[in-house]
Amino acid sequence: MRFASLGSGSKGNATVVQANDTLLLVDCGFPAKETERRLGRLGIHPEHIDAILVTHEHGDHASGVAVVSRQWQLPVFLSHGTAASGRITDAYSLICIDADSQFQVGDIQCEAVAVPHDAREPVQYCLSHAEERLGILTDLGSITPHVVAAFGNCTGLLLECNHDLDMLLQGPYPAALKKRVAGDFGHLNNQQAAQLLATTNTERLRQLVIGHISEQNNSLARAQQSLGQVLSSLTANVVFACQSEGFSWLELSTRVKHAHCA
Repeated sequence: MRFASLGSGSKGNATVVQANDTLLLVDCGFPAKETERRLGRLGIHPEHIDAILVTHEHGDHASGVAVVSRQWQLPVFLSHGTAASGRITDAYSLICIDADSQFQVGDIQCEAVAVPHDAREPVQYCLSHAEERLGILTDLGSITPHVVAAFGNCTGLLLECNHDLDMLLQGPYPAALKKRVAGDFGHLNNQQAAQLLATTNTERLRQLVIGHISEQNNSLARAQQSLGQVLSSLTANVVFACQSEGFSWLELSTRVKHAHCA
């Protein structure tokens, strides 16, 4: 089982996950042509994709879903609330799922996990194949016992490290937007991400990606500083994803030296 990213951040998100011949696209926040271009960097044509899984309806995760779905006839899995938002319409096929439910797509077992975020019915995903378990956990404002339990025991994890709280509060965002981002239904800050790693079972973790890093309210240096102590206790390979490139294929069955996106 392996995974890669087309881009990670407020300007667009999409993650690809592969097990055997099954290929999933989790979210699609890029236009169709840009999605195809970014997939090409990974050696993927959209026709190879089996389905799109959507976490929630916000544009940086869902703006390209319907067009990409129609253009390449891909089914879309999404929560009932996300579908009811009306922001993903005219897709090739919409398959509504319940939060905290499990379903199978080809060789990949999918678990939709309810998370606290300011969307209609947001979920994140744990994807499993054989002994491997990949957690995709971005866009949540607080750490709940439910999240800790669901995302423990992963062999791979893509974790949000959205903002440095001081940078956010001192930055140019309007007060209402600062309150939203920092709130319990907003985004995880650096310290919260570190706390999650410290309280979650990471014994099996081989690949850790720190993603959804704000270009306005965070920096690689600040994220690394906040996570430094907890990362030093891990044996996992650590990658810092970026908006422009995402990150290349990572295999869940291997460990390599620490790296970050250039």
